[in-house]
Amino acid sequence: MAVYGLENRLVVGVASSALFDLAEADAVFRDQGEEVYRAHQEEHLDDRLGKGVAFPFIRRLLSLNDLSPDDPLVEVIILSRNDPDTGLRVMRSIQSYELPISRAVFMQGRSPYPFMPALNMSLFLSANEDDVREAVALGLPAGRVLGPSAADEGDDQDLRIAFDFDGVLADDAAEQIYQAGGIEDFRFHESANAATPHDPGPLRDFLAGVNRLQRREEERRAQDAGYRMRVHVSLVTARAAPAHERPVRSLKNWGVTVNDAFFLGGINKSTIMEVLKPHIFFDDQVGHVTGTARSTPSVHVPFGKLNEPERRATGQAQP
Repeated sequence: MAVYGLENRLVVGVASSALFDLAEADAVFRDQGEEVYRAHQEEHLDDRLGKGVAFPFIRRLLSLNDLSPDDPLVEVIILSRNDPDTGLRVMRSIQSYELPISRAVFMQGRSPYPFMPALNMSLFLSANEDDVREAVALGLPAGRVLGPSAADEGDDQDLRIAFDFDGVLADDAAEQIYQAGGIEDFRFHESANAATPHDPGPLRDFLAGVNRLQRREEERRAQDAGYRMRVHVSLVTARAAPAHERPVRSLKNWGVTVNDAFFLGGINKSTIMEVLKPHIFFDDQVGHVTGTARSTPSVHVPFGKLNEPERRATGQAQP
């Protein structure tokens, strides 16, 4: 068999806990133990699992492979703590939903994230907080899914992705300045350094991969004037003027782009999400995603000082 290269593809790892609703099976495992859980999964092998938080995002991301049917642009790989036997129900559910996912890693109770670099992954989504925190601590781009199993309209092929900036696309250096000196020090520092790009954060490379998909869409539209762009990317940040310029310049310096930018200056992000309706939203602050997750599939990226244990315990927030 020829080697299947991942180097030029956007590769996303997804745990079964992010792709499907595993509440029932997880309750069996917690309440009755592993052997009963195994029997439960075997008994319900052909019962399709419900859609999880990340399902609409993953389905739409994979649908973009129609831009290059012979050489897929997107690869989604299951990373699971299940062993192969108990993972069979996940794979059968994938087949039942006709998702083009054929590759999986099953680790029998162990964390699967160490395989992310070997698989060229620019994102790993899971509902397991420990796995996500450990991955991010090692410098890997991971996030914990939160929120509703959103309605997944079959006729809607658009993919709307929203990102916070600090601690997600950029590092958290500016947030640390805010924490140490307050909002005025933060604004002064960001204004004075507007022309100096931030260092990239954990999801900069994922955004770059999304931008490559958008460029392929632009190529398709150049060939077919009737083609409608499907991928839309928004920046939604608590920053406001005069601290807005540095993120814009940083994105340009990194060679990545967004379609829209919301500089909210402390306005509740949840109100924006209810109108924007992204299929997934990434933020580094638990407080923000706790709010947005009421209506929007959200992802907590536990990156930076704000997410260290002592900061989490005090509940200190950043801009």
